[in-house]
This record gives sequence, C-alpha cells and structure tokens, in this order.
Amino acid sequence: MPSAVALLRARMTRSLVALASVIAIIGNGVPPAAAQQKRQISFIRDAEIEQVMRDYLDPLLGAAGLRKGFIRVVLVNDRSFNAFVADGKRVFVNIGAIMDSTTPNQIIGVLAHETGHIAGGHLARLRSEVDKATAIAVIGSILGAAAVIGSAQSRQVGANSEGMMGAIFAGPEMARRTLLAYQRTEEQAADKAGLAYLEKTGQSGKGMLETFERMANESLFSASRMDKYLQSHPMPQDRVASLRESAPKSAHFEKKDSPVLQLKHDMIRAKLFAFTAPATETARRYPAYNTTLPARYARAISDYRFGKPDQALKAIDALIREQPANPYFWELKGQALLEAGQAGAAVAPLRKAVALAPNQPLIRTMLGHALVAQETPQSVAEAIRELSNATSRDPDNYEGFRYLGQAYARRGDEGNAALAAARGALIEGQFQDAQRFARRALPLLPPNSPAYLAAKDIAEAKPEKNQ
Repeated sequence: MPSAVALLRARMTRSLVALASVIAIIGNGVPPAAAQQKRQISFIRDAEIEQVMRDYLDPLLGAAGLRKGFIRVVLVNDRSFNAFVADGKRVFVNIGAIMDSTTPNQIIGVLAHETGHIAGGHLARLRSEVDKATAIAVIGSILGAAAVIGSAQSRQVGANSEGMMGAIFAGPEMARRTLLAYQRTEEQAADKAGLAYLEKTGQSGKGMLETFERMANESLFSASRMDKYLQSHPMPQDRVASLRESAPKSAHFEKKDSPVLQLKHDMIRAKLFAFTAPATETARRYPAYNTTLPARYARAISDYRFGKPDQALKAIDALIREQPANPYFWELKGQALLEAGQAGAAVAPLRKAVALAPNQPLIRTMLGHALVAQETPQSVAEAIRELSNATSRDPDNYEGFRYLGQAYARRGDEGNAALAAARGALIEGQFQDAQRFARRALPLLPPNSPAYLAAKDIAEAKPEKNQ
C-alpha cells in the first residue's frame, strides 16, 4: 500500500495532467496529442469551396486591418457546427458549419467572430494566461501538499483527509476557472469585434445573431445543468441577449445577401452534401423534381460517386452547357473521368478548367495528376510545369508534391523526386520521413542549387519540441 505522501504525489500529478489537457484544448484550439490519437482531425481540400470562403473572409480581414490572402480558411471534415483559430494564419471551419448555414451571412458572421480573435491577438494573450494558470495550479498544489504532509506528521491526516485533499486540488481548480473566465472575456470581445467588421464592410449582423440563437436553442436542455463558471464560452442565452441588443443597431441589419452570393453558397452546400453524405441523404435533400442548379449539381456528383458514371457525365455536360465559363463544372467532369480510369479523356476538361481559373492550384494539381498518368515524355514535362506552379502557389498542397514526385521519378530525376517526397512528408507531419527523403535527395542534386538548399534545410532541421 503506498504511503500517504506517495498517494498524494500521484493524485497531484493526475490533477495537473488534467489541467494541462484543458489548457491544450483552450490554448491551441485542438485536442492534445493523446486525444488526437483517439480522434484524428481530417481536412478537405476543394478549389470552389475554398474560393467562396476567401470571398467571405477577405473583406473582414481588410476591415480588421489584416492582410488579405495571408489568412486562409481550412475545411475540417466534421459535420458538427464549429469553427476555431489555432494560429494567426488559419481559420478552421467544420464543413458542418457551412452545410448548416442556410445563408452566406450566417457563415460570414462566424468568420467575423474568428477574425476578431486573430485581430485581437487572443491566442498570444491566452498562452500568457496559460502560463499564469499553470503557476497558480502548481503553487496551489504545493501549498496544499505541504499542509497535508504537515498534518500527517502531526497524526491528523486521517481526521481531515478530505479537507486536506481539497486544499491540494484547489490550486488546479482555481487555475482552471481563472483560465475559463479569461476565455469567456475574449469570446465576448470577438463577438463585439465581429459585429464591427460586419458594419464596416456593409454587411448584416443578423446572420451571427441567427447562428447563436440556434446554438442557444440546441443547448436549452443542458444549460439548466451547466455551471457557467466552468464554460469556455459565455452562456448561449447571455450571448444571444447581448447580440439582440447590439446587432439591430446597425444600419445594415436588414440587408440581404445578393442572389449571386446566395447561389454560390447554395452550390457549395450542395457540393458538400453530395461528396460527404450517403446517396440516400443527397437524394432526400435534392430530389429529382428539384430542378435548381444546386440540386442538379448535387445529383451529378452523387451519381458519379455511387457508380452511375454515364448518368453523371450526361448531367455534368448539361451543367456545362448552361454555364460554359464555370471552371468548377469542367473540373468536375475531369475528376469524374480521371477517377473512372479515363485519364486521357480527363486532360481536356481539366485544361479548360485551368484556363478559366488560372489561379486555382488545386485544379492544376488534378491536371498534373491526369498528365502524369499518360506516361509520355511530353505529358510528364507538362505535368512537372503544372505541379510546380501549383505547389509554389499552395505550399500545403500534399497531393501536388505527391504527383510532382511521381512526375520527376518518371523522368528519371530521382533527386527532385526525393525532394518532392520530403516536402509532402513535412505537410503530413512525418518529420523523420521528410528528413530521410531529403538526405536521399542531397547527393543527387546540383550542389548549392535552390533544390539542394531546400533539401539541406529539411535534412538539417531540428524537430519542434511538441513533435
């Protein structure tokens, strides 16, 4: 049986670990490493959806005095309604938030709130608060431990063990409440800033209000059992009350989204449902009698996903005839052909999509994939040009580096193939694999060339402490 002091030390350690987990979730916006192993976060890349999110976000960034285009939206493959920031360069948005937002203004309200966090420097200050909370927890636990040990030496621990254990755990509990109170303050500040950015860009705050009203209604049952001091966000009802008072004061409160913007929003929602939901759900949401453009888009995607290629291509061609300048319809046709094993037939529609949207690296990546599959010297050379362009525009483009590595390998350029593999491994977080590929590339590349120096940087890099 462990001694009283050993048991105390073990309990104190578990308490501090629990506090560290809370801090990690609050401070970084993502679960700690152990939690991530149980529930991996996955992401979705799509040129059309990312472009619409940029169109929503950039005006807000400008209103906040932040550089447009520097901060981007990352799509999280999760059907729940959520968004968060984990650094000053990315806003993470669950696809469920887009799918559940019936108007552009609703998701724009969410982005305005997250922009408030970035512009307010909340992450940097939160990490400072984390340090303070950790100090509070450690000092409180040490003082509590000293009290218990002193009591044990006086033979009083048996009589007052519950009270003494309470003294030990008061430190971490006080730290947790302090940290959560700080975060509630920052959430309220982000709401206020978000409304200011909407006002400055001539947009309504009604979407933000509608979003939080829905969240409040969904949490009504559990709210009665919540301790508001143990929440990282203001209570939903309090938040809604504040927004109901402030949002309608805007001159733009009753402003509606334009029909063009609403159509774009409906199209990306249809796309997300069609690509991520079962065929039965897509059919229920977009039945055959619904002849709107988003409904036909969804059915075309669903048909190609679920083994009806001829029907899908016929529907996609009809969409193209209706909007021949829409790059995403051409992209979809190329994707359907490519994934059906018809890489040669996919090249022409993908070239058309690139011509219509030359600044979309993900479309160039798909074209590069189709060209690599041709395995001719001319197609491989073109693939390298397209994929080099795509990865230079989008350094997080894992698939771009993957296909670029294949293209270089087919041309017999093993040095650049290994470098592309190293860059792709870095994106995937495979640091050791990245260094292994980089070391393989070094003797195969011209000394002091840009490729050589890039490989050298990867090979000699030191892993971050959290890796």
